[in-house]
Amino acid sequence: MTGDHQTLALLLFSAFVAVTLGITTWVSRNRHGSAEEFYAGGRLFSPMENGFAIAGDYMSAASFLGISGLIALFGYDGMLYSVGFLVAWLVVLFLVAELVRNCGRFTLADVVAARMNERPVRIAAGTSSVTVSVLYLVAQMVGAGSLVALLLGGTGEAAQTWTVIGVGALMVIYVSLGGMRATTWIQIVKAVMLLGGTIALTVLVLVRFHGDFDQLLLTAAERSGHGEKFLAPGLKYGGDWTARFDFISLGLALVLGTAGLPHILSRFYTVPTARAARRSVVWSIGLIGGFYLMTIVLGFGAAAIVGPDAVRGSNAAGNTAVPLLALDLGGGADSTGGTVLFAIVAAIAFATILAVVAGITLASSASVAHDLYASLRRRRSKPRSEVAVARVAAVGIGVVAIALGLLARDLNVAFLVGLAFAVAASANLPVLLYSLFWRGFTTRGAVWSVYGGLIPAVVLVLLSPVVSGSPASLFPGVDFQFFPLQNPGLVSIPLGFVAGWLGTVTSAEVADEAKHAETEVRSLTGAGAA
Repeated sequence: MTGDHQTLALLLFSAFVAVTLGITTWVSRNRHGSAEEFYAGGRLFSPMENGFAIAGDYMSAASFLGISGLIALFGYDGMLYSVGFLVAWLVVLFLVAELVRNCGRFTLADVVAARMNERPVRIAAGTSSVTVSVLYLVAQMVGAGSLVALLLGGTGEAAQTWTVIGVGALMVIYVSLGGMRATTWIQIVKAVMLLGGTIALTVLVLVRFHGDFDQLLLTAAERSGHGEKFLAPGLKYGGDWTARFDFISLGLALVLGTAGLPHILSRFYTVPTARAARRSVVWSIGLIGGFYLMTIVLGFGAAAIVGPDAVRGSNAAGNTAVPLLALDLGGGADSTGGTVLFAIVAAIAFATILAVVAGITLASSASVAHDLYASLRRRRSKPRSEVAVARVAAVGIGVVAIALGLLARDLNVAFLVGLAFAVAASANLPVLLYSLFWRGFTTRGAVWSVYGGLIPAVVLVLLSPVVSGSPASLFPGVDFQFFPLQNPGLVSIPLGFVAGWLGTVTSAEVADEAKHAETEVRSLTGAGAA
């Protein structure tokens, strides 16, 4: 891109950053400093507002950049992410949203610890939540680096490095100053921008092919170099048994992982009632469903108009397919229309990343302060000191996410999010479902369930082709790969459920029937909920 084009895109970036920093500053002047204000925004958001915020929190760089890139490179198999991310919300709607809102206050551990020995359960759940959040943050950092490197003409690692550092610094500012209220409004603004930009691109792609979706698919298949195989299952996850099991593993992780994501669960505490939480999910399903349908058009549109070779040449993982598509739809790299459209899309993608990292950082810092710190210093901690710890934790989590984001810069962002989903489904979902629905569940079962899913998931990722043993690994020069699958969900998710069951049946602890009855009534009716 020319200097003028880069200047326009950077101005749009700067405008969004200025607006969001303005929101954060305004909210920080009107906050009360309480834990409820910092973690849950005072529980004052309406179902529609929270639904837009959930959509803004969920439609991440993985959705906008990663999924479209995977579809552009692998066709039908890339759509697995769109389908999995959307279907996952049925689990959230029917099993989680209302019950979590009734049983907890700020975090996942509130729900699990309601009828358990609090300290070990909170430490386990807090550790798991922070691990999931950091993995999710890494994906957003990689997306930001890829985007700005493209904007600056692919000028190498320096641009990516400074972009990742800048995003990390901004997310710390959003969270530490504005808390949940500022984060929510940033997510609402971002959701409106993202949906508007996606609709515009989708319309332009369909207009290019005169509304003929069949012609779009056929052109994409022809340019892919794979012919009809591009439109059929198996291009990425076909062939040997390893690829097929990877397909199943990824599908399980995507469908089950959403219900265990800390930054999604925390959004249910920002509304006044459980009914409002349920209605929030209905709003978010409509918004997210429409968005993922459009990513299919954008992915095949990038394959048909830009071509997989050009996409792969710009970014090997496909993370820049949508910006390149926007550049072409606007008239090309040297046209004013292409420049404007590219700059708008790049700014929207950057806004997406900033909003999502703010939500994830807030959820993880809440887990550190409300679960880990408060468990270790329960008697001496006060709500205000807890909030102060959360702000410090946001800085520490930002530093870790920046370091890992720089390390994983060459991986597809949707793939990285799939790993975070696998860990969430392995460590958080089993203990959450057992706590809500199993009368005899015990403290040992809860702790074993979390660690029994978390540790295998992390270890299997470390021993997988993601980290070593192949040219696309994080460390291509070494080989300590022992686990053949790239996603650990197929093994680690059942282990989480089995560990919870085994810990409960081998425990000498007798489940407190009265506490379970109280939790059951509260979860179903909302009686006594905060």
